[in-house]
Amino acid sequence: MSFRIQPAPVARLNRCQLFGPGSRPAIFEKMAASDADVINLDLEDSVAPDDKDAARQNIIQAIGDIDWGQKTLSVRINGLDTPYWYRDVVDLLEKAGERLDQIMIPKVGNASDVYAVDALATAVEAAKGRGKKIAFEVIIESAAGIAHVEEIAASSPRLQAMSLGAADFAASMGMATTGIGGTQENYYMAREGQKYWSDPWHWAQAAIVAACRTHGVLPVDGPFGDFSDDEGFMAQARRSATLGMVGKWAIHPKQVALANEVFTPSEEAVTEAREILAAMEKAKAEGAGATVYKGRLVDIASIKQAEVIVRQAEMIGA
Repeated sequence: MSFRIQPAPVARLNRCQLFGPGSRPAIFEKMAASDADVINLDLEDSVAPDDKDAARQNIIQAIGDIDWGQKTLSVRINGLDTPYWYRDVVDLLEKAGERLDQIMIPKVGNASDVYAVDALATAVEAAKGRGKKIAFEVIIESAAGIAHVEEIAASSPRLQAMSLGAADFAASMGMATTGIGGTQENYYMAREGQKYWSDPWHWAQAAIVAACRTHGVLPVDGPFGDFSDDEGFMAQARRSATLGMVGKWAIHPKQVALANEVFTPSEEAVTEAREILAAMEKAKAEGAGATVYKGRLVDIASIKQAEVIVRQAEMIGA
């Protein structure tokens, strides 16, 4: 372990982030009643330019009027290359009240982008005497974003989560695809007449996970565009979970249950994790640094892996 200890991310459930446009307030109650851990009300891509002001007011009204339970409540603001984002930040922090937990910043290309929003948010909070500091989540959606992913992950103490936005990322990279997430038809290897499809997003996801884990930020997988393909969604979610991501976006209500299923540890996994912890406690009491569990070696590293699973199960239970 490095002398500089890897910080722990914020302790919150983030298995599924359900998105809904701010221009459709009729769906807000249903979103609040869903099983998503995080609600993302959107002011960006899903809202037409002429509807931006009305969508912002819809969201501000709903933040105070709707019972959001224990969910993390987040609003995706407009990009910093637009004339809308500053008003998003100012109005949300001045008018929405302290039930709002987080601002999601899209298309972040470097640490300075986060600094700009941080400076504005800090000024508004000070001016209004806001007691709760707003948290940030950023989306990596460009070649610049992935190139500067570690400096972005270290950019602000407000930063709690980071997501991969596959569609804009693919466009920025010049990728020959119109798909949003999942395997792509022409991204394959061939052997003896058989095609084997690999994952074109894998390397970007791994880079995001490494940057997030280095700086105590939650890494989250982004959207899967084909909401008619449950099997494809589940496959990508499982790959993301295996890489170390903590959750995935839902752009359709049916994807919430799928994400929760993947990112909720099974009873078998939790039982095994607890047994590993117990076995290691017994080994330590006997002066040993490792032991054997079900025919395989477990040691201090195994404790850390098991603790992640148990901690997730305990948060879900709470």
